[in-house]
Amino acid sequence: MKSTPIDYQIVTEKIKASGLKSVGTASIREIKKLIDEIEKATAQKFIRMEMGIPGLPPEKIGVAGQIEALQKGVAAKYPDIQGVPELKEEISRFVKLYMDIEVDKEGCLPTVGSMQGGFACFLMLSRLFNERDTTLFIDPGFPVHKQQHRVLGRKFASFDVYNYRGEKLREKLESYFKTGKIHSVLYSNPNNPSWICFTEDELKIIGELATQYNVVVMEDLAYFGMDFRKDYSKPGIPPFQPTVARYTDNYILFISSSKVFSYAGERIGMMVISNKLFNTRFEDLLEYYPSSQFGYAMIFGTLYPLSSGTSHSAQYGLLAMLKAANNNTFNITKSVLNYGDKARVMKKLFTDNGFEIVYDTDIDQPIADGFYFTFSYPGMNAEQLLNELVYYGISAISLLITGSERTEGIRACTSLVQVSQFGDLEQRLKQFKSDH
Repeated sequence: MKSTPIDYQIVTEKIKASGLKSVGTASIREIKKLIDEIEKATAQKFIRMEMGIPGLPPEKIGVAGQIEALQKGVAAKYPDIQGVPELKEEISRFVKLYMDIEVDKEGCLPTVGSMQGGFACFLMLSRLFNERDTTLFIDPGFPVHKQQHRVLGRKFASFDVYNYRGEKLREKLESYFKTGKIHSVLYSNPNNPSWICFTEDELKIIGELATQYNVVVMEDLAYFGMDFRKDYSKPGIPPFQPTVARYTDNYILFISSSKVFSYAGERIGMMVISNKLFNTRFEDLLEYYPSSQFGYAMIFGTLYPLSSGTSHSAQYGLLAMLKAANNNTFNITKSVLNYGDKARVMKKLFTDNGFEIVYDTDIDQPIADGFYFTFSYPGMNAEQLLNELVYYGISAISLLITGSERTEGIRACTSLVQVSQFGDLEQRLKQFKSDH
């Protein structure tokens, strides 16, 4: 019987009872359920790094705004599908002040988290052109986006961007676009799970090719402003959040409230559609929707049947936070800087004990410290490593489920790890190194 920080026999029994073929290839939610069961059985706390959820309290401004709206009775009223008018105005202001792009309020839509925004887009974009049937993912990426495609029966292609940074990205992207099958492309920036960030040159390449081949770019900004190497927190003052929207009119932005506002529980996000795309007509849409106009079809043909609108009170919570940010009475990154501070310490604990950072640079710059980082251990692939770490009270997810080609890599999220746990993490990593 092995001597490990978490009882070896109990962990083994729980893994067997879970029915998982392997911890190393399990989904995020499957790993969460397994670790919950082990913690309950052993009364020992894990270093929880599998879930990308906030580890901070929700912003009080949003909570107060939502409570006020509830007290005024909005819970009894259906919201407009296209969103509360005042919220649409503030979303439009927000992207101008923090991204320096102009989008009319009509194209600023609240969604049930960015997850619903993505789902709605995957539904619609695959119907823009009858001859195009494939979404391209610039990986690594959020595994659930591919799950959504499988549920919808939609085709997708993907490639790991690690070996295609800088000018190499142009040839790689164009090799897909030239097939005539790609209707849209999706990536996150900063990236989940690798935390790489595209440079302005790379965003320009994506934008130019999107315009040339009439491909819609979906930019997932779940971690808005959280590349802490620059300060993106001052409204109307450079630097602005990097975006492909400066280089093409064929874009849709997904802006989450879950991380930057720690408002994940209310499932409220923003879909921002460029003015050009919102008003463009695609005749092939008429086979499924009441109008060929993209924006109208998105609102009344897609969002309406999906959820009949977004939580009324949550829209007022988001409205309050955006208004405060736009008026410069609330700093959007001050509270979340904590994630970068923790990442810096945690990465050193791993590397001091023989681990290596997998995605370690943005071309010629060290990667930022932030919400995620990736690691590996010499001589072990991701599945083997994750299968072992669970006995040491450390949980994370394998990069194998993210579209990464780095088969040795693990994604770690910093958000739920408390500073008070750093001592436990260090001791467990030291024992892992000693045992391996």
